Amino acid sequence: MNTRMRSAAMVSAASVLVVSLSACGGALSGGDSGSSATVRKGNDVKIGLLLPEKGTARYEKFDYPIIKKQVSELTKGEGELVYANAGNDADLQSRQLEKMIDDKVDTLIVDPVDAKLIGDSVQKAKDAGIHVIAYDRLAEGPVDAYVGFDGEAVGQTQARELLYALGGEPAKTTKIVMINGSPTDPNAAIFKKGASSALTSVTIAKSYDTEAWKPETAKAHMEEAIAEIGAANIAGVYSANDGMAGGIVEALKEAGVTELPPITGQDAELAAIRRILTGDQYMTVYKPYGDQAAIAAEMAVRVAQGRNIEFESLAMREIDSPTTKKIRMASVTVYGVTRKDIKETVLEDGFFKVSEICTPKYEEACAEAGLK
Repeated sequence: MNTRMRSAAMVSAASVLVVSLSACGGALSGGDSGSSATVRKGNDVKIGLLLPEKGTARYEKFDYPIIKKQVSELTKGEGELVYANAGNDADLQSRQLEKMIDDKVDTLIVDPVDAKLIGDSVQKAKDAGIHVIAYDRLAEGPVDAYVGFDGEAVGQTQARELLYALGGEPAKTTKIVMINGSPTDPNAAIFKKGASSALTSVTIAKSYDTEAWKPETAKAHMEEAIAEIGAANIAGVYSANDGMAGGIVEALKEAGVTELPPITGQDAELAAIRRILTGDQYMTVYKPYGDQAAIAAEMAVRVAQGRNIEFESLAMREIDSPTTKKIRMASVTVYGVTRKDIKETVLEDGFFKVSEICTPKYEEACAEAGLK
């Protein structure tokens, strides 16, 4: 069974069948939407989109343009998308959200820099009669719905691929270093939980949480782990995302390691795909951002229009946040990607083109992987 099939099997139970017009209606979960929930509007809706940062390529390359396009298509060009990016500044994002309240958006799609700190601003939006959809990270406060990926399944996929790279059943004495995500990102804790549940057969020699997911901080963590454990004693590295994997690779190479241990990642960034081709990184997790963005855009438009049956049919699961229970959730399937899976995942879905990946520096690696 190839990597994609293994990963799909892991997350199939967590996936949701996304439909457009089916399923029964009901009351909105995640807080009272007030009388505005029953008001029917036409296509002249205003949707606000708040994304957290620009360091991760996906936000500007995929999420924003896809949501913008979908809002336009769903409203026959009459709807408006108001966009702001917080540049990893939680306070700035709160100000951006409150400006969108002043601008009287109908629905807010919010990917929080800090899920806890954004909660008060989410409450203000709800008090103003604005629907709020948490996107990719589950914001605190009375959100109407959440569109994301099953975080535990992501962590389990990473961990199981790492174990597979180590022979499937490594000895308990096998030492692993865990470089986890930001402590202010609720997804990071979920990824960590999922990975830890699958890494019980090995020894976690060192484990770090990485502020703001910074690659340079991940590099510093790895340097510390190398100094304390010894590079030769590190059998594998669990890295929660691709950006940090890049910093980890740098630390290992600067320590004189020529044969790198298997390193995980997440987000299927271009640099990571190239590292996988050259053998510097073992795997990444591909999350179909196009599906996620399209679902979020449709949910935002439909709830803004008061078309609640259609809105609810897009989010058939429920999830709890620290502040709000039974939030509607749309969950998108994820896939593990190793060298042999690049063609049938990121290339097949149009996430990247061969020409983007296979620049002259990577021509030989691409040829060996059968990428043309």
